[in-house]
Amino acid sequence: MGFAKRIIPCLDVKDGRVVKGVNFVGLQDAGDPVEIAQKYNAQGADELVFLDITASAEGRGTTIEMVRQVAKEVFIPFSVGGGISSLDDMYNLLNAGCDKVSINSAAIKNPALIEEGAKRFGSQCIVVAVDYKRVGGVGEFGARDCVIGRESMGATSPWHIFINGGRVDTGKDLLEWCREIYERGAGEILLTSMDCDGVKKGYDKAGIEAVNAIAPLPLIASGGAGCMQDFADVFGYGADAALAASVFHYGEIGIGELKSYLKARNISVRI
Repeated sequence: MGFAKRIIPCLDVKDGRVVKGVNFVGLQDAGDPVEIAQKYNAQGADELVFLDITASAEGRGTTIEMVRQVAKEVFIPFSVGGGISSLDDMYNLLNAGCDKVSINSAAIKNPALIEEGAKRFGSQCIVVAVDYKRVGGVGEFGARDCVIGRESMGATSPWHIFINGGRVDTGKDLLEWCREIYERGAGEILLTSMDCDGVKKGYDKAGIEAVNAIAPLPLIASGGAGCMQDFADVFGYGADAALAASVFHYGEIGIGELKSYLKARNISVRI
């Protein structure tokens, strides 16, 4: 059955609190990060992701303190992202106790940061978060449409990469960027469909399949979980891990119950 599929709650952190929105806006308070992390640890989550969604230089100390507190209380791997723009930032967070760092805007602005981080800390520590949105036509687009090999690929996909919490369209093509992430030595891609985020109508099949075909890295799918079947579906699309927030934060889906559901459908999960 291969590697077990991972279930990963995502905690978006703003001003030291966990928040949740829809399509990246309309944020509501969802609780204390350390308490929520402890709860997910006890429920059997495989990993956690913390994203400091309004990170700035002055907020860095708070994030490091939060990482220390979480590392004391939680015994599963966790990643931290938001405002990481240098090897020093990575070092400080990893040293405070997280297992992986997630870079997004900084990787777009300075792609060499991916390989520098992978060389210094190991590929397994470097997650590149990719927020993407459809800007092309509405037709079906999937793995079969990818031309493997960057020189012949061009900007073929209907998706662009967005940064700064989804506010800025970089104009970069999703597939070209994911291929570059792979070539620069990242350990994992955290792929978030902005179109699906918070809508609870399922993960983005076309985007996940297309990225999987172009960048053979472990893929964490994010954006769209609304029911247990959505998790079963996303593993069928080729995701290695499924990340979700509101369905877990608001108790709509229990992690133990979800894993039993997946296991009953012959999906390999750790129980």
